Amino acid sequence: MHWIAVAIGGALGAMGRYAVSSWVFQINHKFPFATLAINVLGSFVMGILFVLIVERTLLSMEMRSLLMIGFLGAFTTFSTFSLDALGLWQNGLLFLALLYVLATVGLCLVAISSSIWLTRLL
Repeated sequence: MHWIAVAIGGALGAMGRYAVSSWVFQINHKFPFATLAINVLGSFVMGILFVLIVERTLLSMEMRSLLMIGFLGAFTTFSTFSLDALGLWQNGLLFLALLYVLATVGLCLVAISSSIWLTRLL
């Protein structure tokens, strides 16, 4: 049953990623705002789900498979982040590449830690 939950979550996550990527406006097509937004949003949601599923067990382990592994696994992606950073670097945009790496890691850490904190308050 977990395999099916992961597959369904993965399909929904991939569609969600496509929808957000299509929606987020990329200024000058030089900075990958879509990937940044997806990874920060995914980190925030992961924090909420961690508290609800792992700490409080309010949702089943099947929901963990569907949401945390399947949906967020397909919604966020480190490979796209890496490709975006490398593309900036190879195009001579070293400052933007560094800014993107630091912003992604920093904002994702802030997103997941703040969502854990906020969800624990509820």
